[in-house]
Amino acid sequence: MMRKLGLATLATMAVLAPGIAAKQQSQSPVPFEADILKFEAEDAKNPPKKGGIVFVGSSSIVLWKTLKKDFPDHNVINRGFGGSQVSDSVRFAHRIVTPYEPKMVVFFAGTNDIAGGKSANTVFADYKAFVGKVREKLPSVPIAYISITPAPSRWDKVDVIRSANVQIETYAGEGKDLIFVNVFKQMLTPDGKPRPELFVEDQLHMNAKGYAIWKKAIEPILPKL
Repeated sequence: MMRKLGLATLATMAVLAPGIAAKQQSQSPVPFEADILKFEAEDAKNPPKKGGIVFVGSSSIVLWKTLKKDFPDHNVINRGFGGSQVSDSVRFAHRIVTPYEPKMVVFFAGTNDIAGGKSANTVFADYKAFVGKVREKLPSVPIAYISITPAPSRWDKVDVIRSANVQIETYAGEGKDLIFVNVFKQMLTPDGKPRPELFVEDQLHMNAKGYAIWKKAIEPILPKL
């Protein structure tokens, strides 16, 4: 009897107070929503000039602190959010990529996906979804994908990393205005092992030497001024 009364009471509460469910949902926000809201607040105060180059993806984009200095002649917009996976950039593409109507999108993500157990096929499928999402509103924008790096701390996943890189490189070669920026080989020693001197103490994120490799590889593909 008590159990029936309890269920009835809950049902009555749901009818009388439909806002309870909404409140509970608001307490479990979409992952990275806070990061995106921060970008939107910054844009409201100081809107970026349209027609620039959007760099988007995970923490290696976030931590590229010399991005503007490395490409001083270009209007670069950093929209990286740490810990994100490819699918997260798909979800937020129409909030932190397409509104700026960029001349080019430069994308790096995938390492968190693989570390979290996703397959190379899933990373590839998610990247194709990202391209499709961006081109819903920007059908001809060039999109460059920076290859997943051979970080020493994630070397145990190297086979999956290589497979994801190969699939995305093949896709880029067959598509229009898709570019694969292959920095993987440059970040290896002559005997095919990761170069620890390119990474900070965590052996996951890059130091200035690592970003110098990225800069040199990306500079030639940027839109002509």
